[in-house]
Amino acid sequence: MAFNQINGDQINNDPDVLQMKSWMAEDRITDSVAGFVAGDGIGRLTLSFDTIKLREALDEVLQLTDFQGNMQDQGFAAIPLNRRPGEDVSAANDLSGRYWLRADDRYVEEPREDLVDEAAFSEFNPKFKGTYFETVHTELSRRFRIGRMRILSKGLYNCNSWHRDPEPRLHIPLVTNPGALFIVNHHVTHLPADGSVYFTDTRGYHTALNGGEHNRVHLVAALAY
Repeated sequence: MAFNQINGDQINNDPDVLQMKSWMAEDRITDSVAGFVAGDGIGRLTLSFDTIKLREALDEVLQLTDFQGNMQDQGFAAIPLNRRPGEDVSAANDLSGRYWLRADDRYVEEPREDLVDEAAFSEFNPKFKGTYFETVHTELSRRFRIGRMRILSKGLYNCNSWHRDPEPRLHIPLVTNPGALFIVNHHVTHLPADGSVYFTDTRGYHTALNGGEHNRVHLVAALAY
């Protein structure tokens, strides 16, 4: 029935009108958006690290080296913390590595970049020896099979591609803000920089976004299973 043929009683009983009234009556303001909410494909470990020491280690590393990558503060940039034994220079592909995405309206999944042998990254970079990140690498490696461990920066008002990776990741937020969000499939949450270690099952489609006014910096370790 055309809109101009619907009378008042029909409007009041229209299912879309009733649904709209229901939606408008709901309170959408919640403080939970500024915290962590576990969901399918994303959880928090009991293991945690000292937040002050993490930030001090970040400052030390930034004095020793710069972020690498084509996008720098505008997007994805990385500092590798471990390496293949004896390797002084990382290959460009090692900064990101293989991922899959559906890039256009064909909805066809396609690979990007080359696969990385995560298990080969077994040596903590001697340049950062003595920093608290060495302790983090040691403690994670005692518990899990750790691959590449990188510091990843996400500039403000920016997001990664919607993609999936070959392996899950562990995230330790170092610098963040409430507008920095992580999405795995249909679950979205904020990861506070409280020393926690967060499991993200990036084998599923995911993205990281920074909708805040300050940079977002995470320590990210691939799980080499």
